[in-house]
Amino acid sequence: MNIIEHSDEEILAEAHPMWEDLIKYSNEGEYGKFIRKFSYELLFGLNEVEIGKQFAKSELTRSLDPNYDYLGIIRRGEHVTVLYRMRSSKKEGEWLGRLVLGYDKEEEIKIFGASIF
Repeated sequence: MNIIEHSDEEILAEAHPMWEDLIKYSNEGEYGKFIRKFSYELLFGLNEVEIGKQFAKSELTRSLDPNYDYLGIIRRGEHVTVLYRMRSSKKEGEWLGRLVLGYDKEEEIKIFGASIF
């Protein structure tokens, strides 16, 4: 199964709740809950120390406004990238949120990448 074959509506039905969970658990500093839908490949490649620093020190990742704007979907290979406009409750400006989804080996939709920049 390839996620790029799904309609936008089907992708967004998966993506938006996952993105909302990432925002919630990032703001709360709940690392275990933050990574629970990550793919094995993403988890394997994570630097636990750097992720820990993000939760401990990053004002942005601890103050994400849960009201985001969906910008679009990019399809490539076996993954889709869902883009969001993000804001902070403590910092002025806007950031680009990126959520990469695809199917894992168990045929579940998982997160293969997530970032704010």
